[in-house]
Amino acid sequence: MDKEIEKLKADMKKKKQRVSDIRSDYRKKELPVKNLLLRYVTNYALKVLLTIVITLILFISLKKNRDFKTQFYHHVYDTNFDFATVNQLYKKYVGSELPFQELFIQKDKDVFDEKLTYEDSHIYKDGVKLTVASFYLVPVQQSGIVVFIGEKEGYGNTVIIQQVDGIDLWYGNVDHLNIKLYDYVEKGSLLGEAKDETLYLVYKKEGKVLDYKTYLS
Repeated sequence: MDKEIEKLKADMKKKKQRVSDIRSDYRKKELPVKNLLLRYVTNYALKVLLTIVITLILFISLKKNRDFKTQFYHHVYDTNFDFATVNQLYKKYVGSELPFQELFIQKDKDVFDEKLTYEDSHIYKDGVKLTVASFYLVPVQQSGIVVFIGEKEGYGNTVIIQQVDGIDLWYGNVDHLNIKLYDYVEKGSLLGEAKDETLYLVYKKEGKVLDYKTYLS
């Protein structure tokens, strides 16, 4: 009888130890997640605070200094303001504009990651006319910001991407778009579909037309 009681006590002690070990392991796993979440919340709060401070300084400067206001409007509205470079610098020094994306977005390779292919090319207006396959899916040539979507005379429905290298690349005669205005798009990602086996490309920088042969492989 005593031996059975001792055996039961030993079994109960082992079970208690096992439960204690499981709880300990759970706490160890839970702590890094909490720390990671706290770090992201803190970083995001600092980004918001920094953005508010910079915006307030900008508004105050625009209101108080007439010369600064004139220069600001000139560089932003009258000239070709480089939004893509600003976005790239923001990501480099501040981080992503999307909070907690590291927690929720899988860092897998994009499903669509293609290079431009075409059957023939001819000079057309300020750029080049490419003959492509039927229902051709157009890849983005270089990362940048979508600054225009709409009709352009002679080019049909057109998307203009301000690339990180400072070049404005026009994609003409495109449909079924996979992007929206002011999206930041990555090189190789899907832009849309070329209509009628024709794609127009125009390369410009600071309003000047560039030779497409330099950039078209």
